Amino acid sequence: MSDTQYFDLHISGLGYLNRAREVSVRRGEPFLAVEVNALHGAADDPQYTRFDCRVNGQEAQALIRQYLDQINDRGRLAADGTTLRHKVLAGFRLGDLYPEVFTHQKGSRQGQIGVSLKARLLKLHWLKVDGRMVYQAQREPTSSASAAEVEATARTPRSEALAGDAVADPAAAQHPVTDASDDDLDALLPQEVCLSRDDPAFTAKKDRLKSQGYRFDGQSRTWRLPGGVS
Repeated sequence: MSDTQYFDLHISGLGYLNRAREVSVRRGEPFLAVEVNALHGAADDPQYTRFDCRVNGQEAQALIRQYLDQINDRGRLAADGTTLRHKVLAGFRLGDLYPEVFTHQKGSRQGQIGVSLKARLLKLHWLKVDGRMVYQAQREPTSSASAAEVEATARTPRSEALAGDAVADPAAAQHPVTDASDDDLDALLPQEVCLSRDDPAFTAKKDRLKSQGYRFDGQSRTWRLPGGVS
């Protein structure tokens, strides 16, 4: 009996968890799925990439089920008229990424072709709910994936990863991407930012820096966060 070898492609990052659900399939056992809105780009102006994931890691499955209500929170109206919504931020590792083509069934893009990124959620490194750390995994001895994660990546055929998950329009998920101005991201802001007056968006970027607590340093001609390294 020959051993099968695999080449693993893993994606690590941090992002907001949304739309956790049990998915039923015609042939096979139901499985747990979740959307990961991963952050990337500049820390003071991040962009998002959405991954629709099958949850394969056992610890990840337990955590998703434990905080299912917070992840799926649709928001509630506060006394002052603002909408309150639980924010679940996680450090993650994904595997077996592949694109799936679909047709938009509604909205302004009805009838157009779209692409949904599918993957497996192998591990949650840490989990925050409303800025409070509720879980932190033990440090791994190396940056490579554990044998259990490799097995979780390989044991289910890719064609079954999210089969039967009837989401007509993944881009129109019921949970909007959470605003990246959340306090969880404050620690990721750079201590020093250079901003040229020749920048076409100079005024807007300056106002954004001020709102984030930056102050202009006339000596170095840069914007700095209070308490940063001088």
